[in-house]
Amino acid sequence: MEVFLVHPGGPFWTKKDAGAWSLPKGEYLEEEDPLAAAKRELKEETSLSVDGEFLPLGEVQQSRSKRVTAWALEYDFDPSQIKSNSFTLEWPPKSGRMQEFPEVDSGAWFSLSAANDKLTSGQRPFLTRLSEKLAALGDSSAKT
Repeated sequence: MEVFLVHPGGPFWTKKDAGAWSLPKGEYLEEEDPLAAAKRELKEETSLSVDGEFLPLGEVQQSRSKRVTAWALEYDFDPSQIKSNSFTLEWPPKSGRMQEFPEVDSGAWFSLSAANDKLTSGQRPFLTRLSEKLAALGDSSAKT
């Protein structure tokens, strides 16, 4: 099984690898459908529009203030083709210079074991849930 993860863009993440990668994600409004928001955020961070049979992986409390809801979807694509939206940040700090950075600077497929090392600790429970759900379905070869 392979899992697609994204590496956050911007100067704070440039030299970070292990424990820095993430599921494509973003914030959504309370009245917004979480799955629709997840699809929108994936498109913003990767330029991918996806549809299919989504496997719910539930929610985790990533930090004191951030809750993340995730789904898995069997889908194959070339990560070198992703294009991310950007954000503006004063960089270097207190320089008065505003610079644009990609929200996501790269994406890659990882084995479940490698994904566990790369993924931020708050999102690792999703890998366990995914593994358990796919085992129950009898499928461990999918790209998700």
